[in-house]
Amino acid sequence: MSATRSPKVSERVAPKPADPQPPKKKRDEDDGPDFGTLVRAWVESHRASLLDSLRRLGKQPIGSFFTCLVMAVALSLPMGLSLLLNNVERLGGSWQRAAQISLYLNLDASTKDGESLRDDIKNLPGVADAEYISRDQALEEFQQQSGLGEALKELPQNPLPGVVLVTPDEVDKPALEALRQKLAEMPKVQQAQLDLVWVERLAAILKLGDRFVFGLTVLLVSALLLVIGNTIRLHIENRRTEIEVIKLVGGTDSYVRRPFLYMGALYGLGAGVLSWGVLAFGLNWLNDAVVGLAGLYGSDFALAGVPVADGLSLLLGAVLLGYIGAWIAVARHLRELAPK
Repeated sequence: MSATRSPKVSERVAPKPADPQPPKKKRDEDDGPDFGTLVRAWVESHRASLLDSLRRLGKQPIGSFFTCLVMAVALSLPMGLSLLLNNVERLGGSWQRAAQISLYLNLDASTKDGESLRDDIKNLPGVADAEYISRDQALEEFQQQSGLGEALKELPQNPLPGVVLVTPDEVDKPALEALRQKLAEMPKVQQAQLDLVWVERLAAILKLGDRFVFGLTVLLVSALLLVIGNTIRLHIENRRTEIEVIKLVGGTDSYVRRPFLYMGALYGLGAGVLSWGVLAFGLNWLNDAVVGLAGLYGSDFALAGVPVADGLSLLLGAVLLGYIGAWIAVARHLRELAPK
């Protein structure tokens, strides 16, 4: 018997299922907003706070103006006194010319001797300039200033000696005294005179004025901080409910603080502009009387106005004071604004 042979069945292997791949996460969920978006949001937030502060100040124009005016008066006082002290120092002349050394020559010294001595002194160390006044020039100036012209004409000869005025490089009392002794030993010099008493008195007066201005500035700056703090506190009280709601929905302290900081800076800017205007007008108004008084003494002295650098410093200082005052006021009351 022949055995029946079953057909050969091919064995097929099923393919293995692919490993499941995890779903790709969205880039936005992984990385968050990009840097440009954050910058635009930050700029937009500050712009909205600035516009909101301007709008609220514009709703109370009279109150805002008088607040800025009070601050401007407080800023103008120390700044005005400082400018007046600078003008007084300029009126007194430069320190070098104020500390001139006068060399009185012998009566027998000729004009040529005086000019030669002047040229030699100019080359000495520590000397900025030297000027020779002859005997005839000295007599003419004395006649004009004393009003004794007719009486002096009756004198048999000119009693005044020639003079060399020496201007030092710097005002240092020991160095000036050493220079005076050196000049006194030069030929044809009868006497070397140095008068620093009134210079020292003027320096002491100006130093006292500087200290007074500094003390007044400290007091008025403290008053300005109180004015700004009280003003910002009133704005905070008017918006207490609104701020509590903002903090309740997740508003940060910096978000709440920002409009009030801009408001303080705007108050300071307005006060700085008004203060600059008050100082410019006040010095111009006072200058007419000063020019008239100086004209009576034969001088062309006039008060200098507010320098641009000082005016810009005044504006910057006023803005910083407003900002600091607002920061102090908000920091003090921010803890009370937490939602309950």
